[in-house]
Amino acid sequence: MPTIQDVAKHAGVSVATVSRVLNNPSSVAELTRKKVELSIQELDYSPNILGRNLRNAKSRMLLVLLPKISNQFYLKIVEGIEEKALEYGYNILLCQTHSKLEREKVYFDLLKNQLAAGAITMDPTIDRKTLINIAKRYPFVQCSEYVNAKNLPYVTIDSELAAYQVTKYLLKQGHQRIGLINVSEYFLYARDRKKGYLRALEEFHIEPEEGWFYSANDVSLESGQQVMRSLLNKKQDLTAVFAVSDMLAIGALKELNTRGIDVPNEMAVVGFDKIEFTSITYPSLTTVAQPMYKMGEISVDMLIKKIQGEKVEDIVLEHELIIREST
Repeated sequence: MPTIQDVAKHAGVSVATVSRVLNNPSSVAELTRKKVELSIQELDYSPNILGRNLRNAKSRMLLVLLPKISNQFYLKIVEGIEEKALEYGYNILLCQTHSKLEREKVYFDLLKNQLAAGAITMDPTIDRKTLINIAKRYPFVQCSEYVNAKNLPYVTIDSELAAYQVTKYLLKQGHQRIGLINVSEYFLYARDRKKGYLRALEEFHIEPEEGWFYSANDVSLESGQQVMRSLLNKKQDLTAVFAVSDMLAIGALKELNTRGIDVPNEMAVVGFDKIEFTSITYPSLTTVAQPMYKMGEISVDMLIKKIQGEKVEDIVLEHELIIREST
């Protein structure tokens, strides 16, 4: 692998001149600059970007924190983040925290050591106190899940309104007994979506029964199937189920199909997110579409502004109810 010294020797200039061509080309005479650039091309020399960043006390790396990449919800957001970051001349580093504090610390240390310029967090399990403290010193943006705090702007949708609208849609279809497959209410989106669900029921003068609610251990197909099984075993005579995540809804569909329960004639099912799998389930899944790719793009725009010291406002995007065969 050629070094900067090899380039200098090939071009017949000093190492300092090569360094100036790489870091501040306008400071070098055109003839000399072209000679160095030709040597770089002929030797196929690649500068040590990390070393250059360290010397300049800056990084072109953005951290993207998420609990697990296996959750399909994050994939489209990450695509949007990556494409927009490249437009700005940044790369991204995906950081799976697995909801562990020790992993979070490793990634936060990258910011402290100037190995990353800023971070986008999509991790609802992240330690809130730590996040608020580190955002006082380093550029941070929240995407989807968020906490209300100074210096922590977010891009998201109105989860409460979306849940209200989808529950109201089910009620207008004649469903009176609607189950809710939720997750821990530690998470803001779980609290907001339950609020929207309850608001719609209240508007239709329906008092939900305790047996209509069930909380999954995590957001996965397996948990969705397990929760659906538990709801059916309780014999609550439900005619519809609203799951706060498509992954949970797809798991619920699997359990209903296994038991031979006709969807939607015997049980309607609604999810939330509009991940790609929802169009190929049997039956295809009615869901709330989040503009995931756009959320990713906007989160990068916001983060770059933060890095540049500009003021950044919170952004709430529009959602859309996608009606399919499961209702």
